[in-house]
Amino acid sequence: MNNLLVEMLVEELPPKALESLGDAFGRTLTRSLMDQGLATDASGSTVYASPRRLAVHIRQVADRAADKAQSQKLMPVSVGLDASGKPTPALVKKLLALGAPDTPVAELRRAMDGKAEALFLDSTSKGVTLADGLQLAVLDAIARLPIPKVMTYQLESDCELPGWSSVSFVRPAHGLVALHGSAVVPVQALGLRSGRSTLGHRFESRVPAVVFGHADEYAEKLEREGAVIASFSQRRAAIERQIARMRACG
Repeated sequence: MNNLLVEMLVEELPPKALESLGDAFGRTLTRSLMDQGLATDASGSTVYASPRRLAVHIRQVADRAADKAQSQKLMPVSVGLDASGKPTPALVKKLLALGAPDTPVAELRRAMDGKAEALFLDSTSKGVTLADGLQLAVLDAIARLPIPKVMTYQLESDCELPGWSSVSFVRPAHGLVALHGSAVVPVQALGLRSGRSTLGHRFESRVPAVVFGHADEYAEKLEREGAVIASFSQRRAAIERQIARMRACG
């Protein structure tokens, strides 16, 4: 278990939609990880949204979901087994479709299903890895953003036809950060590969790129080195304080 950070760096987002875009990105991504067993209700998340980025910090995310026991009803015993107890063609076909053609009849569980006895196939499904689960979650979060109108633009690299392959998003995307603790989680989206660095303020950043050593450094380091307040509410409060001081000065 470790904390997870995901950030998408984009061109200037619509100011009126910024808060809702950030909330939707963080909520959908977190929910997807929970549905896959990589995060829980107790994980908790913090959403960030600034004019050029959408991000979410999620606490206590697993590097692999727990394995799950599952049971699938096959068919009534009277249909699956002949008079001598051997599998019928119907049962053989069903097991083949489920990818378990060599399962012995003795390993199939019998249990009452209503008024008839049925055959069940018990198995264990491997838990999804964080890399696979986050890949799905990022794409889902992008697809579900409440964007009234998208832009279509061409990719220059990491695509089938550089200069011709196109993607659609609210604004052109230029960077993707995905950190689980101090480790980069390899995911791709909108022609981007995840890393651990982002850009700060266009003019006031103290460094060419802000590099994160750990997911928990995000907000503090981005403000200190990149001159960007990542939190939408904190940035709005700072602007309100500046306006109040200006009014007080006449």
